[in-house]
Amino acid sequence: MGFLELFMVALMPVLKTLLLTAVGVVLAMDRINLLGSTARHNLNNMVFYVFSPCLMGAYLAKTVTLDVMMNMWFMPINILITFIIGSVLGWILVKITKAPRDLKGLVIGCCAAGNLGNLLLIVIPAICNEPNNPFGEYSVCMTDGAAYVSVSMAVGAIYIWSYVYVIMKVSAEKSTRGERLDTHHSVVSVRPSVATSDSKEPLLISKVGGTVSMLEKIKTGAFGLVRRIRGINLQHLFAPTTIGSVIGFVVGVVPLLKMLLVGNSAPLRIIFSASEILGGATVPCVTLIVGANLVKGLRRSGISASVIVGIIVVRYIALPLIGIVVVRGAHHFGWVGSNPLFQFVLMLQFALPPAMSIGTISQLFESGEGECSVVMLWTYAMSALALTLWSTLFMWLVL
Repeated sequence: MGFLELFMVALMPVLKTLLLTAVGVVLAMDRINLLGSTARHNLNNMVFYVFSPCLMGAYLAKTVTLDVMMNMWFMPINILITFIIGSVLGWILVKITKAPRDLKGLVIGCCAAGNLGNLLLIVIPAICNEPNNPFGEYSVCMTDGAAYVSVSMAVGAIYIWSYVYVIMKVSAEKSTRGERLDTHHSVVSVRPSVATSDSKEPLLISKVGGTVSMLEKIKTGAFGLVRRIRGINLQHLFAPTTIGSVIGFVVGVVPLLKMLLVGNSAPLRIIFSASEILGGATVPCVTLIVGANLVKGLRRSGISASVIVGIIVVRYIALPLIGIVVVRGAHHFGWVGSNPLFQFVLMLQFALPPAMSIGTISQLFESGEGECSVVMLWTYAMSALALTLWSTLFMWLVL
């Protein structure tokens, strides 16, 4: 494919996303108000508990087999590398830009989690559908591409809801506690202080009091850490999307279960069909919510231009360059095989815009919804050019 054809292939999925976002903006306007605050909250819960788990389970059950999982064992490691390096770069960005306390988790999440699901669902089939695509015949390209995208989508969802979700939750809790402390200190500061000239507190008592206070802080912090670890294990690590992904993996790799649930002659195909229909609502609902939150962000956004530029630099410059080094290194050691499409997908995972699920998480915690939509607007607007340029370079490297 030439540069212009490749540009159109990369541009189409981004334009579709921006169009759905614009529809969400219109639905959230005061004159229409179909996606107000309550409606967005309820729709987010539907995505979190119903639509997203069904999408993961259905897509994995249909495309994944044990042989496919054995051949792409490096992909979960590759995605984990993108999350770890992205979160480190996000933490550095927070320190450099001095982002507000309530937006630290959002910034780290946007740098760590890429759109490993719905965007790849559009980009890879579009490339395979091109008559002159560099990855072989359409049927072979689509079969391999569907497996790569499904595993990428599922593993990305597991990492988002067990890693990024926890980071953003902890950040939201710290922000809430900080606001309460600030309110408490402001109330205390306006109280008149009463000082007596004959008050003589011994120095020893003062030191003992300070030591007791320090021990109380350590004790409180330790109990808080234990409670947070327990909460992560029970509530976050096994989020509905994670459970749906695990079920999809099991159905896909166990031939008996796949024969019962997947296919036109499967006895229990109605369960799979219903799950597939419900899962199809995930991408449009999440995108509409991002657009609806954008109305709030445009009215009042607490995120600075330096933070937005920093996220764009991390996602479209730093991570893709690191991705080239990682994938080429893995290819040198023989860890990724010789399939050029597989290597292309691995590199592309480093060059994607932030995951739409970040907007869902911010909506669930009611923290930084508007700011998240502003970040999504600029990063997805830039992705049209960035995805095209990086896709061209990645194809040249793997062929």
